[in-house]
Amino acid sequence: MLNVRWFDAVIIVVNIAATIGIGLWFSRQQTSTETYFVAKRSIPHWAMGISIYSALISSITFIAYPGSAYAGNWNELVPGFMVVGVLIVVGLIIIPFFRHAVGMSAYEYFGKRFGYKVRAYSALAFTMGHFSKMGFVFYTLALTIAAMTGWNIYLIMIITGFVTIFYTVVGGVQTVIWTSVVQGFVKCIGIFICLGVLLYLPPGGPSAAFRLAWDNHKFSLGTLNLDFTQKASIWVMTFYGFFWYLQKYTADQTLVQRYLVAKSDREALKGVALGALLCLPAWALFMLIGTLMWSYYHLSGEVLPPHIDKPDKIFPYFLTTKVPVGLAGLFMSSLFASAMSMLAADLNCLSVVGVEDYYRKLRPNSTDKQRLAMGKLIILICGALSVLIGIIIAWKSERVLSFYFIVSSIVAGGLAGLFLLAFLSTRANKEGVYIGIAVCLLFTTWGTLTSGKQPIWDLGKFNFKLHPVMIGVLAHIVLLAAGYVASLFFPAPDPSSREMTVWGWLERRRITKAGDLASVPTSNLPWGTG
Repeated sequence: MLNVRWFDAVIIVVNIAATIGIGLWFSRQQTSTETYFVAKRSIPHWAMGISIYSALISSITFIAYPGSAYAGNWNELVPGFMVVGVLIVVGLIIIPFFRHAVGMSAYEYFGKRFGYKVRAYSALAFTMGHFSKMGFVFYTLALTIAAMTGWNIYLIMIITGFVTIFYTVVGGVQTVIWTSVVQGFVKCIGIFICLGVLLYLPPGGPSAAFRLAWDNHKFSLGTLNLDFTQKASIWVMTFYGFFWYLQKYTADQTLVQRYLVAKSDREALKGVALGALLCLPAWALFMLIGTLMWSYYHLSGEVLPPHIDKPDKIFPYFLTTKVPVGLAGLFMSSLFASAMSMLAADLNCLSVVGVEDYYRKLRPNSTDKQRLAMGKLIILICGALSVLIGIIIAWKSERVLSFYFIVSSIVAGGLAGLFLLAFLSTRANKEGVYIGIAVCLLFTTWGTLTSGKQPIWDLGKFNFKLHPVMIGVLAHIVLLAAGYVASLFFPAPDPSSREMTVWGWLERRRITKAGDLASVPTSNLPWGTG
């Protein structure tokens, strides 16, 4: 492995220093939770869109997508196409609904619809799901940078964690968004550097690389066979992508918070659309990087060393051995940017959830200043724990935390189904939702423990037979169906709950357009008249 060259190191340091500088610039404005969590709803749509792009493109994306395309085809890109279909529904209905139905937390909606217990559960599911990811982001970033530079993997995680926690604590969501904007451009530089090198290196040039990849079906999106046991099936990845992005856009604080920081409903829609349209080509370019790497090694006849035994290790090795001085520093800066922007967004969202969904319940008489201080403390604690998780993974291998990740995947399931039940059904009630959540937890427990080639809990013919990604898909459907059916055995909810469904929202829109809103009592509208 090569030690980092001084010019590369300078580029990395400058990028990190600029990030800290942005945090310090906005630190003077963080005097209230309204500013700290939603930036007084003043962010322009283009900055919001780029921040969504930065939050969704993490260091895991940098490694996993090229590795997947190198080992197979472009099947992993299929879920990304579903973001467009989900976006149409989100843009027309859900964004304006959320902007008027909740204050700062997405899970406030579930509390208004079904009571605090459901709100607390959904917030916990979000929290556990994100903690299961954040440690791996630190680990994959450090592993790649260490492979390229020879730096100590633990030191990389500690420094990255310190910088990310610092600028998130002092600058709030404004720093998170504006650093994401800067880091978004840095990421683009990293992507195009790699593509330029890969187009230049192959014997025979780009045409030979594309021809070889095409002849070997490396651009295939998968099979159209209706086989839900194979990940290579386009149908499996389509359903997975649809429900994944439905959950992200309806029950994930990371994205819902972006709706809330925009200046208006129209600005929020434009920002979300921009974020989605930036992500799709970025994902495709990462796939192209993996495909061109495959072509390069086949055309050149270069043999990979024995320690490169997994697809995820090939891209870091390629960067280490093929990217020239200066360009390597720019790429590593983009890798740092991808990790820090996603982690900062997650930390700020965990802070919102901790304060709005838990602390305010425990301390209803707390002042705004106390809530602001608690939000900063939550970022410090969550950031430190995430770094610790990454260190443990590097120290004891990923298997040490396998039990936690199994538990988090079970608990985090079904949130899109919960939203659909709350939003679409006027008959659903809290008792039915409790049963729906319990059934969903039982299903995801069974599916997670009995799936795969070597299940943890082998029940023979009673194992989950479909591909493991279908557990998440079916969890949403199970919660929706079980919750609705169970609700029929309990008294109908108060008629006022209709206002928190799509039907109440559509009725409100009709009244607003007719100019009759003044005739409707404000008490009948949970979100007021704003």
